[in-house]
Amino acid sequence: MGQWLPFESPHGRIHAWRADPEGAPRGALVVVQEIFGVNPHIRTVAEGFAREGYVALAPAYFDPVEHGVELDYDADGIARGKVLITALGLERASDITRAAADALAGHGRVGAVGYCWGGTVALLAALRLGLPSVCYYGARNLPFLGETPQAAVMFHFGEQDASIPPAMVQAHRDALPQMAVHTYPAGHGFNCDLRADYDPASAQIARQRTLDFFRTHLS
Repeated sequence: MGQWLPFESPHGRIHAWRADPEGAPRGALVVVQEIFGVNPHIRTVAEGFAREGYVALAPAYFDPVEHGVELDYDADGIARGKVLITALGLERASDITRAAADALAGHGRVGAVGYCWGGTVALLAALRLGLPSVCYYGARNLPFLGETPQAAVMFHFGEQDASIPPAMVQAHRDALPQMAVHTYPAGHGFNCDLRADYDPASAQIARQRTLDFFRTHLS
């Protein structure tokens, strides 16, 4: 269903996995990767949103640093991914999100959904770019919670996620009481079927809430 296509950004040409719905789109989504690149999981996520009627674009955010990054969910992958996100930086990531949203113009309203590191990038899309966004287990959100959102945002967290303890989750509720914050009996990365913490029941509930969110905010 999907294919690699390029788009232009302030930081050069970015490749992205694009998946299109069969009929007229109900809107468009920027799908923001984890620290592991646009790997088979992220491509599958994008294709899943396309089946729900959205044009889904998953940019290879690491392209300004290194092309073709696809990392494994192991210690080496985590270590390499952390190096890459530091080298890229969140400012350049936000620029890429904006360019991806511009590339989706003409397909209806545009939103963003991100996972792990991408969850924080998606939060910034709501805070700074005006894109309705869904943030899955963004562990780097806290420094930005004092900003005024320009669009709605929904949060998903695992209650057994050691990297995001309950106090951090509560900080989201305290700072953004108007936004939905959902928790699940699962660990970090519970949406990813390639990770040890994958929890299909929690993933399904979060997915339905995400789809309902986008039906509301991208209609």
